[in-house]
Amino acid sequence: MTRRAAPRPSLLLATTLVGTALVGTALVGTALLAGCGGGDTATVPSASTGDAPAPSGSAAPGTPADGGTPDGGATAAPPFEGDTAPATREASADALVTVTAIRTGRQDGYDRVVLEVAGTGTPGWDVRYVEEAYAQGMGGAIEVAGDAVLQVTVTGAGYPFDTGVEEWAGPDPLPGEGTSTVTEVAWDATYEGTSVAVIGTTAEAPFRVYALEDPTRIVVEIAG
Repeated sequence: MTRRAAPRPSLLLATTLVGTALVGTALVGTALLAGCGGGDTATVPSASTGDAPAPSGSAAPGTPADGGTPDGGATAAPPFEGDTAPATREASADALVTVTAIRTGRQDGYDRVVLEVAGTGTPGWDVRYVEEAYAQGMGGAIEVAGDAVLQVTVTGAGYPFDTGVEEWAGPDPLPGEGTSTVTEVAWDATYEGTSVAVIGTTAEAPFRVYALEDPTRIVVEIAG
């Protein structure tokens, strides 16, 4: 019978060390996998509700559309919050827009005037009550029905031949569509970077201003 020689001590030690190293490597790999799988996971943002950005000088509402249909997927507006102080916002540095449409409508507790624009950048605005509105450049008085005049100046505006966008052509004045406070809207077109619309109202009622996107719109809402 052949007898197998016993392994030499040095070979036995080397085998043991290799086995220990392999086990240790496996344990480290398992720990790393556990750390990767059990930690923070990527969070997928929820879909936007379409809430309007915060307006300048007034509360930020969600907005149904002019005339009562959804506008930009926004939620229903909260109770009206506004005042009669001027509301302003700066246009972006690259703003060059043309007003393409003006609409009026009635919502629960307030009237709405929407100025839709197209072009580049984000327009700004200056909205305030004035004693009387005057045409840009020419200086003649702008006639508008009503006991008060709310002037809406769009900044960052460009001429149609600069923006490549056709400018709103009327009717001028535009009558209020089922409105309570807004009587009509007169248009003063574009001059040296600003476009002006003049809203006639029955009184100097509180108002708020904000912007919506897709398409870009400046929204003026007047209580009443």
